[in-house]
Amino acid sequence: MEEMNRNRFPWIFVALVFAIGLLAGAFMMQRRVKTLPRQVISYTQGSKLGVVMQLIEANYVDTVNEEQLNTEGLTAILHSLDPHSAYMPPKDYEAAEEEIQGNFQGIGVQFRVINDTVTVIMPISGGPSERVGVLAGDRIIMAGPDTISGKKLNTDDIVKKLKGPKGTKVKLGLSRTGTEGLVWVEVKRDVIPTYSVDAHFVVEPGLGYVKVSKFAANTAIEFHAALADLAEEGVEKLIIDLRSNGGGLLTPCLEMADMLLGEGDVIVYTEGRNRRRSELHATGQGPYQGMELAVLLDEWSASASEILAGAIQDNDRGVILGRRSFGKGLVQEQMDLGDGSALRLTVARYYTPSGRCIQKPYDGSFEEYEEDVIRRYMSGEMTGEDTTLHTDTVAYYTKNGRVVYGGGGIVPDVLLPYKTDSLFVYMNQLSNRGYSYDYSFNYTNKHRKELKKAYPSAEAFTRDFEVDDALFEGFIRYAESKGLARDTASIAKYGLEMRLTLKALIGRDLYDDAGFYPTYLQKDDDFLEAVKVLKGEREVEGVSGL
Repeated sequence: MEEMNRNRFPWIFVALVFAIGLLAGAFMMQRRVKTLPRQVISYTQGSKLGVVMQLIEANYVDTVNEEQLNTEGLTAILHSLDPHSAYMPPKDYEAAEEEIQGNFQGIGVQFRVINDTVTVIMPISGGPSERVGVLAGDRIIMAGPDTISGKKLNTDDIVKKLKGPKGTKVKLGLSRTGTEGLVWVEVKRDVIPTYSVDAHFVVEPGLGYVKVSKFAANTAIEFHAALADLAEEGVEKLIIDLRSNGGGLLTPCLEMADMLLGEGDVIVYTEGRNRRRSELHATGQGPYQGMELAVLLDEWSASASEILAGAIQDNDRGVILGRRSFGKGLVQEQMDLGDGSALRLTVARYYTPSGRCIQKPYDGSFEEYEEDVIRRYMSGEMTGEDTTLHTDTVAYYTKNGRVVYGGGGIVPDVLLPYKTDSLFVYMNQLSNRGYSYDYSFNYTNKHRKELKKAYPSAEAFTRDFEVDDALFEGFIRYAESKGLARDTASIAKYGLEMRLTLKALIGRDLYDDAGFYPTYLQKDDDFLEAVKVLKGEREVEGVSGL
């Protein structure tokens, strides 16, 4: 044992010396660092961010993407202020402008990716693709020299291949049912209009419906034209559907409200730290002040949708039905930054005529703000289990003295909760998994000629087409082949709704929204409740004059 200890001693000694050396080296390095002069960066007030970016670019260990840093940094800063101030890099700015202006430049088709292939649902009427003979059901295999089928491209990649400046051309190779090989067409891109009033029609004598999906540059013009058509057909009661309408421009919203409200009625007012209170009033020249109104809202109705609904509610011009709206009540001004990018900065808040702030609370967490709708569902608010829909206990008063509350969104006069029946799940799965869409399109594409001949208009299709037992059974079997087991109890209870959905989707594939909404709404509980209210079959507490 003594011999072993003697043999270990030199190694212990070496280790001790090495440790002392490390400590001494660290001490000397520390002293050296303390004596080195520090680099002091000077900057003027407000320019620290620019200096930091310059230091990163000049000194960072790896190559950096300066544009990405700018975008992420500015986004984080703006989200710390509020959830709707935003920085838009050039590509996002261009897309946002197209959305607002109500048009884009491209080949003019509605498409969906089916089995990894771009399939034309419908060429836009009068657009460049229709002019050169592109047909519904065509599958786009080639765009110029590029194969775009079977490559698992995402929607953005596909859009880049098909969109382009007005006047440019792209050669398309199309696979068409019944034709061998590819059909080649050359499409000259053009300005393609997009519409924000998706549909309008007479529900029954005297009662009409109009669906508004966004507020863009031409929305008020489209809305006026739709109401003029309906008024000519004797409509005196109107359902305005603003569900899932995320807003847009303020001006068309004000113009639409002016068509409906009386002289001097407040539409909305705005106020901010650097913006004086500004009230906007109706002129009293609107041609539809006598129409009885019901407005449909849901949790995705935001911004301009909430302004219009709030103006109608606070002026006691109609009944609001649905679920509490999103709660986006901040005013953004757009500031172009000179390089194709822009800043949308919140400068004020929107208030309804009674003084309610539309904006829901924001505690600085963008993620929690985005998840608010999920929390509403989990709490039971949207399924009717929890009727406490407002966080603000301050009472506000409508023109006729009804009590309304603020604190986040527009609370409807009539709450219409979601269904929670377990038998409803199967029907939702048919749609959510895409089986309804795929089967209806395949059926329409296979029978398009005979369907068009038998039902030469959207009205004829809505009136006369029926989903017979053979067609419906084929649909259920298609879903089974995709892995969704047949639910006989659900089919027994909701079979009619399933058939109406299938018919509506076939109608859309044939005649776009004009072939969709008149059928689809026949099974829409919210819509049917609005009809009851306008027909006087359902009383609304505190609301009179309807």
